[in-house]
Amino acid sequence: MLRLLYTSFTFAIVGVFSGLFYRELTKAHDFTDRSATQLPLVHTHFLVLGFMVLLIVMVLERVFHLSAAAPKLNTWFYWIWTIGVLVTGGMMLVKGTLAVLGSDASSPALAGIAGMGHMLLTAGIVLLFLALRKAVVAAVPAQHAPVAA
Repeated sequence: MLRLLYTSFTFAIVGVFSGLFYRELTKAHDFTDRSATQLPLVHTHFLVLGFMVLLIVMVLERVFHLSAAAPKLNTWFYWIWTIGVLVTGGMMLVKGTLAVLGSDASSPALAGIAGMGHMLLTAGIVLLFLALRKAVVAAVPAQHAPVAA
């Protein structure tokens, strides 16, 4: 659970600093067209996908003991999700920065890497639900066991 806490906190810091980066970069380049870049979205992606989702998973871990019920699925989820958030947010940061600086951000390679980040997030969601299902199924009989007299 500490790993989830520390990773969530790290994503919170990255999210806050990405917002600061966006503000300062656009101010330095007199860039006012928010719709022309993905840069304003980096802040919220890191905060929601990294910070908030991992806090929610930490609560699910506390309630359902995901790491005990499905240790491999839980570990796979953690790494796939963390890498997916980093790749997705990182590519948004790169493409947004290129757009603010006036460079061409429409590279097929950049789009492909960003797509890989989204695929990793999708795989992470599937792994989380598989681990959650296993933990819930394991917890149900214990909750409905008859009370001994």
